[in-house]
Amino acid sequence: MIDKQRFIESWNEVSSEIHNTAKEKGWWDAERNDGELIALMHSELSECLEHLRHDNPPDDKIPEYTGAEAELADCIIRIMDMGPGRNWDISGAILQKIEYNKNRPYKHGGKKF
Repeated sequence: MIDKQRFIESWNEVSSEIHNTAKEKGWWDAERNDGELIALMHSELSECLEHLRHDNPPDDKIPEYTGAEAELADCIIRIMDMGPGRNWDISGAILQKIEYNKNRPYKHGGKKF
């Protein structure tokens, strides 16, 4: 069972730290475009795919993790940065989607993937 309040508090604490770091590094000096932010998330996923296509070697910045792990982390970091930047409740949405998905049909009614 998920401790929902602890998840929300932890997510928001980490998300705030990520967003504050991004602001300190100049990424929020001007208003950011939603398309740009989403494209950057997509680029992290594409980088993950490339690592997997090349046998998923250790990451060059954090070698104790694979390249795929590091790129997925980067994608989540970008998502967690966008939440406070837009004043969105992503942690609450995650919990609601978890509950919603529990009631969906098998493979969501016949989707191939």
